[in-house]
Amino acid sequence: MRNLKCTVSYDGSNYHGFQRQENALAVQEVIERAIESLVKKEIKIIAASRTDSGVHAKGQVFNFKVESSIPTAKFPIALNTKLPDDVVIVDACEVADDFHARYHTADKIYEYQIYNAEFPSPFYRNYAYHIYNQLDLDLMKEGAEYLIGERDFSSFRSAGCNAKTPIRKIFSIDIDRKDRLIKLSIHGNGFLYNMVRIIVGTLVKVALGRINPKAIQDILSAKDRSKAGPTAPAQGLILKRINY
Repeated sequence: MRNLKCTVSYDGSNYHGFQRQENALAVQEVIERAIESLVKKEIKIIAASRTDSGVHAKGQVFNFKVESSIPTAKFPIALNTKLPDDVVIVDACEVADDFHARYHTADKIYEYQIYNAEFPSPFYRNYAYHIYNQLDLDLMKEGAEYLIGERDFSSFRSAGCNAKTPIRKIFSIDIDRKDRLIKLSIHGNGFLYNMVRIIVGTLVKVALGRINPKAIQDILSAKDRSKAGPTAPAQGLILKRINY
């Protein structure tokens, strides 16, 4: 019995998140069906992150235990023949028997894309948040600085978040612009439910001049979701990398 750790990239546009759903198609179900068609046994995978409906991933990680004659290095090739074009296994390796993709995570990097132009782009409609007002990146970067470090992010989590503690540590928030596309890269030791999207929604308000950058401190201190900005749309969010 091997414990295999796989990295998967997917376009989340056509899926109701990663986690298996009773009445809707999720990425997990598609992957499990592909593995089962190869090994002829029921398989349950363990994912590092439960991305929401419409959210994408470049580096989602999952593990599963399997008995199979297929060499580990060949698993990505074999699985990709069974998967749709919007889900691709990019790596597989054998790990210790007690490895757990979720519980052994050290930190994660999320990326968020904003298309900042007068008119939306049909090419980014599923991959970026369109904002037609000009965004001031200097203000956005100033506001982001107040989020760096270990903080209580109660104001930046949605109702229904069942995390045991709202304390999380943000290592960095990098913000860059190339033509009309703005990318925010957020690196942290973990994230609360919708935390990245609420951070983005709040920083957008800062960049529009509707929230003073220094007010981020007050929003954090309030520990009140209603004090932060809106939750940015799902389609701009990408799970970029998970480190162990």
